[in-house]
Amino acid sequence: MKPSLFVLLFSALLASASSRTQAEELRAGAAVVDVTPQQFPVFVNGGMLSRSIDTVKTKVKARAIVLDDGRQRLAVVVVDSCMMTRPFLDDVKNLASQRTKLSPDHILISATHTHSAPASMSCLGTDADPTYVPYLREKIAEVLAAAEANLEPAQFGWAVRNAAEFTALRRWILRPDRIADDPFGNPTVRANMHAGRNWDNVTGESGPEDPDLTMISLQSVSGRPIALLCNFSMHYFSGEKGLSADYYGLFCENLEQQLDANKENGNKENGTKQNKTAPPFVAMMSHGCSGDIWRRDYKVPADQQPNFTIDSFAAGLAKIALEAYASIEHRDTATLGMNEVRLHLKYRTPDKQRLEWAHRVLDAMDGKTLKTSQQVYAREQLILHERQATDVVVQAIRIGDIAIAATSNETYALTGLKLKLQSPLAKTMVIELANGGDGYIPPPEQHFLGGYNTWAARSAGLEVQAEPKIAAAALGLLEQVAHKPRRTYRQSKGPTTAAVLKAQPLAYWRLDEFAGPDARDSSGHDRDAIYEQGVVFFLAGPQKGVCKNGEENRAAHFAGGRLQTRLGNLGDHYTVSLWIWNGMPADARDTAGWLFSRDVENRLSPYGDHLGIGGAATSPGKIIFQFGAKAKPLVGRTKIERWTWCHLALVRDGEKVRIYLNGNAAPEIETTTAIAPTDLEKLFFGGRADNQANWEGRLDEIAVFNRALSAKEIKPLAGP
Repeated sequence: MKPSLFVLLFSALLASASSRTQAEELRAGAAVVDVTPQQFPVFVNGGMLSRSIDTVKTKVKARAIVLDDGRQRLAVVVVDSCMMTRPFLDDVKNLASQRTKLSPDHILISATHTHSAPASMSCLGTDADPTYVPYLREKIAEVLAAAEANLEPAQFGWAVRNAAEFTALRRWILRPDRIADDPFGNPTVRANMHAGRNWDNVTGESGPEDPDLTMISLQSVSGRPIALLCNFSMHYFSGEKGLSADYYGLFCENLEQQLDANKENGNKENGTKQNKTAPPFVAMMSHGCSGDIWRRDYKVPADQQPNFTIDSFAAGLAKIALEAYASIEHRDTATLGMNEVRLHLKYRTPDKQRLEWAHRVLDAMDGKTLKTSQQVYAREQLILHERQATDVVVQAIRIGDIAIAATSNETYALTGLKLKLQSPLAKTMVIELANGGDGYIPPPEQHFLGGYNTWAARSAGLEVQAEPKIAAAALGLLEQVAHKPRRTYRQSKGPTTAAVLKAQPLAYWRLDEFAGPDARDSSGHDRDAIYEQGVVFFLAGPQKGVCKNGEENRAAHFAGGRLQTRLGNLGDHYTVSLWIWNGMPADARDTAGWLFSRDVENRLSPYGDHLGIGGAATSPGKIIFQFGAKAKPLVGRTKIERWTWCHLALVRDGEKVRIYLNGNAAPEIETTTAIAPTDLEKLFFGGRADNQANWEGRLDEIAVFNRALSAKEIKPLAGP
């Protein structure tokens, strides 16, 4: 007798449900292995010149988790190492695949970036330790096999917390009159690490920070902690004498002590004896996007800095993690996914002149030991010239509604934010120095500013366009594993933004881009503007009602470059509204900086309008307005403090000009001039038409209206 159609359909549904349950049932295993070297002394990465260590402050370890959903098996490993090369890690993955059921392309191996670990990669003045590298190879394969052996039914969860107290920008922009020389003898250093120590030398930070501590939790089905994979953007702590896992290791040990159900002071799983045989809980701290990040906040005076020791730093961060952990809701089914791509990227190889310079420097050395940074970078030029190009691994992982993106570089915080804010999955972690150690990848605009992170070497040698290529590859992989398109990033519209739009601007640039050269017009009129070189992106902007629900508003920082556009039919009745943040000491030059200019390009006509902040030649820190090339600037009443946000509005109403500060009813400057020719269509922001004394600081929320606004209309544009 043939089965009925109903029976066939019912059987098919049962089979489908059974298959789906099997495919989505999550299993997890974790393990930790000591990778402290057995032979001393060992070479240690982290400095410009070679050094070795023969003592151990804290043991260095490799920690791993293995995940399986019945269809795919993948692994994440975090090693207490400064950096590891792609060829070395490819070899490790192939070895591990022979000892486990893991495919090499389903293994992510990253370094914590401790600067006090054995050198497993040659970089700058330090060569890889020849006795340690093969030992580490075996140990990483061992921890993967151990984690796989511990696989058990599991549940997973996610948490994120703001830990801004523990991280900040270390790369600051130098004043245009304080540019320094690079190791090649050229005055190219317009931004550099730790330049913010001296406020007189700098105009502000070169990028945003990422204060988020993100966590992926794995528990047994009964709630026993299996592993906690954390991620945080803070470069390293330093100062330890002897071999050290840095704050990463101390953080993990703190969590393991608190959460391991087997430890005397830890949690208990129903108080059963069975718990004593369970694998130990494993805490992992992976390296976030920390290429331009460190722990000291240079916006805060030195005597007001937190008095962290490495122990208190790790304990404070662990406290935040533990509080977040207590709030995590876990689920026991998750579809897994993992993809990788290998990009063939060029090195920035030396030209003939630099190659000759490198040979001269090395030929003049007394012996073979590198003793100066100049000698180190000379050798690096020969290495880049020999290699020419390399392959870079980019990966993406999906764990249910959670994603991980991985780069093999020291990425800037901005790159991490690009990935997190555009990822198809809102819960996204970005791990750097994974699957290789391919050096810093500054966003292209940062190369223009120079500094250590851009000097061509194995530590920062990839092509200028490496960052956008790697970020694009990571986003593409995230889309593949998530099976959905990336999100479009747009700032929310708070009451201040709504007021600008209600006033119907001719063009409105919010300056919230991740990169140039286009500045999007938010007015709906498609009048995009163009950023010149010398502008960096996504820094903190004015917060007065610009966004809503606590979202941080974003702004651009101008470091010699301008924003320019052409607006026809502007006429002689117009208004410019914008927010300003001055980074220059007001008396450092004759004009602190020009903010806005309407004139012909590359020169001043007799009829242009020019708005700026005065310096030594007028009245430092006060608004100035100049009409035409030869007129003496008019000066406002109020001094604008450095590094504070203010709102300005310039109104031209035929022959009359009024300039308002912070929405005040009374103008700062009020004057009568000749009428500017209506064919002056070029507008410049962040500089004057002749490129003199350009703005050094941030601008935001620039709106242009083709009418003269009243003081009453301007007030809401300055915020609630």
